[in-house]
Amino acid sequence: MGARKRNTADQKKEVVKNRYQAILKNCPTSPRKMRLVTDLISGMEVNKALDVLKFSSQEASRRLEKLLLSAIANWQSKNEGIRVEESNLFVKLIHVDGGRSLKRLQTAPQGRAYRVRKRSNHVTLVLDSMIKEVEKASN
Repeated sequence: MGARKRNTADQKKEVVKNRYQAILKNCPTSPRKMRLVTDLISGMEVNKALDVLKFSSQEASRRLEKLLLSAIANWQSKNEGIRVEESNLFVKLIHVDGGRSLKRLQTAPQGRAYRVRKRSNHVTLVLDSMIKEVEKASN
């Protein structure tokens, strides 16, 4: 590996160390349905996002609520002694990628068969603190 590649790889590793994220893989919900819920909470403050997910009627909101709690726990493990309410955490980035599809056959009239694709998705949720954003803007 060349020096330039090694330097960029090291820079990327440093950025990932300072990120507070949680990843949900192979969630058995279609990506389109999950994106409808993720659009509700992107950019939102963490406590408000938890309330929105708790009172949402979609099935995907239950899984996202659990993922958000996991990301908060990841943040707390690195920042002991700081309360979540004081840190002004918000959902910085949330994106949904398509996972693998299970391909099944469903019977159809006149001896035919229809292909049914049962889709899944991968969700990545990244948290950040508003306090850091304000400090960066002032510098």
